[in-house]
Amino acid sequence: MCGIAGLINFGENAGHAIEAMNEHMKDRGPDARGVYVSPDKAVALGHVRLAILDLSENGKQPMTSHSGRSVIVYNGEIYNAAELKKELLANGICTPESFRGTSDTEVLLEYAEHYGLSKTLRKSKGMFAIALYDQKTGTLQLARDRVGEKPLYYGFVRGNGKPAFAFASDVGAFREIPGFQNPVNRKILPLYFSHGYIPAPYTIYEDVYKLEPGTILTLRPPYDEFHPVEEGDLAWYYAQTKAGDGTSRDRYEKGDVRRSHSYEVFWSMKEAAAKGQKNPFAGSEQEAADELERLLKSAIQGQMISDVPLGAFLSAGIDSSTIVALMQAVAPGRVKTYTIGMHEKGYNEAEIAKEIASVIGAEHTELYIDESDAKAVIPKLSTMFGEPFADSSQIPTYLVSRMTRDHVTVSLSGDAGDELFCGYTSYRSIERIWGKMGRFPAGLRRAAGLVLSRTPAMRNPILEVKSKLLQAENPRQLHMIEQDPWNLGGRLVKNSGVTFPAQYERGFLFAGNTQQDLGLDPDHDIMLMDLLLYHPDDILVKVDRTAMAVSLETRVPFLDRDVVEFAWSLPTSYLRDESVGKKVLRNVLYRYVPKELMDRPKKGFSIPIDQWLLEEDLKDWAEGLLDRDKLEREGFLNADLVQQLWQDLKTKGTWLPQIWYVLMFEQWLSENHVC
Repeated sequence: MCGIAGLINFGENAGHAIEAMNEHMKDRGPDARGVYVSPDKAVALGHVRLAILDLSENGKQPMTSHSGRSVIVYNGEIYNAAELKKELLANGICTPESFRGTSDTEVLLEYAEHYGLSKTLRKSKGMFAIALYDQKTGTLQLARDRVGEKPLYYGFVRGNGKPAFAFASDVGAFREIPGFQNPVNRKILPLYFSHGYIPAPYTIYEDVYKLEPGTILTLRPPYDEFHPVEEGDLAWYYAQTKAGDGTSRDRYEKGDVRRSHSYEVFWSMKEAAAKGQKNPFAGSEQEAADELERLLKSAIQGQMISDVPLGAFLSAGIDSSTIVALMQAVAPGRVKTYTIGMHEKGYNEAEIAKEIASVIGAEHTELYIDESDAKAVIPKLSTMFGEPFADSSQIPTYLVSRMTRDHVTVSLSGDAGDELFCGYTSYRSIERIWGKMGRFPAGLRRAAGLVLSRTPAMRNPILEVKSKLLQAENPRQLHMIEQDPWNLGGRLVKNSGVTFPAQYERGFLFAGNTQQDLGLDPDHDIMLMDLLLYHPDDILVKVDRTAMAVSLETRVPFLDRDVVEFAWSLPTSYLRDESVGKKVLRNVLYRYVPKELMDRPKKGFSIPIDQWLLEEDLKDWAEGLLDRDKLEREGFLNADLVQQLWQDLKTKGTWLPQIWYVLMFEQWLSENHVC
């Protein structure tokens, strides 16, 4: 796990700018730093290293290939690097002497130089953000893993004369570039205030983007400035349902002269979903559990490769318990597990997690947290995430990561179980609601919703939500409406002009990859939606940033390519019934942990932030950020609505997530001196 950065056409001071970006990312890579500047000074690359494999100097980056042609900076792990290396040796492409060390970086670099980056990534299993520079042609390629485990931001920065291209693992590193002046992207604020995170491809800054998962961006001299939204690159990207065949979006000028950038999709979650549902698993539920257990064990064995101490997060849930149980089944010794608990009733799962660890045979460590721990974390959040991010479970995730880092350098987690195996209760409710709504013509539903919205009874919040739900055009939109049924995202932003339902599919054409109907059933449709939007832009962001803040590498076995593609082949009946979700996953876990131990209500990895905000210290902090005069001076938010939400919490105990969203946005503004 590391951090990468780069600049193109920045000028003579590019090396110093990269050093500043490296310094900003020092927690992502505390073990070593490196800078490369091309002979013509057009391209500069930076790297900070958290050493996991080959702890020697032979694993340092930026790394140059054996031939001297290619240079790489890379963040992540390639779990099947040993197989790729065998192929290079067997085909005579490399000799044993070609490799100076044992890192996966070197294998990735040599394979990509010979076979090309696209073929390399289609064969690789792992998590990664990569920058590969060809010194002969001047071509720079950026790539991000299939599901978005590792972050990669890119775009053009201004303030130093001619716009320069930049990329980094941390969007906050862009602020270290001398002359950086990109303003806040006001257009995307309604999205943030609807979800609590900024969906790809956007960031908080204008002209700075998140590279989409499963994508390669190629830049060629003279590295002309481009705008992926306005010029249609991302419209093309979201239209793709197939990948892995080298299909790319190239831009052409008159005479078919290739312009200086192109996008390629090397793997597509949409394609995996469509293919899996068209070719469903033909075996029984028992055989499905057998195959899932086999695939997970294989993935876990690959992800337990490490030259540093390794453990796992453990809650009282199905997902992390399954991962730990299978780790223990394949490990030569006792697996180390970590959890946090809380003294507040209704939030503590530590006692159950301890019991699960005992049954599995793991070596368990726990830490109890309270309000004072949360208070200490809050000032760090804006720097930790680089842009506004407001999933309040970021606080306990940081605390469990910090505790885990005291013992190990790598930790496996159970993330993605809900999205892959239909675990959220909302999936059942959406199918039920859509089953009733979908029988009526769309025009009739919209008309009924509009009539209901204009009646005096609309002062009733429940009826207001029903009027919005009636206007949904498909299960995906129904799912999105449930995230923000009162359109607070649009209403909170001053002069946003965003009204329902534009923010979901029309006004923000690209965010969330929501446009295509792949003909899936409602459950799989919503699972796909979450794996394209919520999971990469919320869950994986939360885990990566909080863990990297303490220099801990996290790995997610459920996101193994083979596991993901198999999961998409499972029929809904193997995933859930009317009472429980994740049936196939439970059937695997119950082979290791008694069913009665797991059949308890899940509390979730959350904290009573609404209660803590009303206690003196945090209340004073919040009211300082929500000061009406301050909000008016900044000019971003509707101060009246903000004050209303805050008063409702204080006087009625009414909790809406948007309160936390506003606080995290205001904290980010303050810490980054934006206003």
